[in-house]
Amino acid sequence: MESRVRPHTFSQNCAEREAFALSSTQYTLPQTGPEFSSPRTLRLSYISKAQYSQEWNSNLHTHGCAELFFITDGHGRFRTQHEEFPVAIHDLIIVNANVLHTELSQMDSPLEYIVLGVEGLEAMGGTEGYSMFHLHSGWRQLHSCLDLMLHEASEGQAGHEEVCRHLLEVVLVCLSRQGDLTLGAEASSPRASRECGLVRRYIDNHFKEDLSLDQLAQLAHVNKYYLAHTFRREFGTSPISYLISRRVEESRFLLRETDHSLSLIAQMLGFSSPSYFSQCFRRVEGVSPMEYRRQYRYSRSI
Repeated sequence: MESRVRPHTFSQNCAEREAFALSSTQYTLPQTGPEFSSPRTLRLSYISKAQYSQEWNSNLHTHGCAELFFITDGHGRFRTQHEEFPVAIHDLIIVNANVLHTELSQMDSPLEYIVLGVEGLEAMGGTEGYSMFHLHSGWRQLHSCLDLMLHEASEGQAGHEEVCRHLLEVVLVCLSRQGDLTLGAEASSPRASRECGLVRRYIDNHFKEDLSLDQLAQLAHVNKYYLAHTFRREFGTSPISYLISRRVEESRFLLRETDHSLSLIAQMLGFSSPSYFSQCFRRVEGVSPMEYRRQYRYSRSI
């Protein structure tokens, strides 16, 4: 008896096709939409990853561009010229260009972070030139972008600069979604002159030495009166006042962490006498060095 294959009906063919069909979802994007503020005017100067160690350099310093610190592990403290505050994982600290800062940590929970150096960027709203935020959402996406930027920069393959630039734009757009965080292009003020920048860097590295306005002017090959005027115009303070502020900032650390006498601290930091050191410290901090030490140790004992 001849066997016959029963032909498929139209409905059966449709059912089989539907069984093997893949589900998909399509999102149509508008042709125009809001753009992040001036992304093309920004430039990623560097990206680095750091972990606290015993060789960590915690001296106050500045950079010629804004820095974005993404705390990825551990906990520590962030210090600026005027204050010090705790930081931990998921915190973001944005420090504008030419703002003194440093990072502190402990060995029991070493601080880790990824930092982006971005030219042309400024955190708006920070009265002292820096801002701190806790990133409640979007951390996983941000961390993925940062890891990819680190990978691209370390591999250095063709086109890695373009990849990093686009990833920077993604990071900034994600940050702009944080309701209390406002970023923008750096204010269009004149950039620090070469001479003033040179003098400021020299003070940062040699503030413990005996420096005078005449020496700094000779270093920059300019007249001392011109240097005093342009330095104040660029940084809002005179070269000697800036030198004193750097010494006072270092003295705060020595007063907190050592038992050195005022005479020894004054000598270590280049002050002409203990009385002049006390006078400068009181003018900057509002209290005497010994009162500052006493208040700090009392707060630690509570």
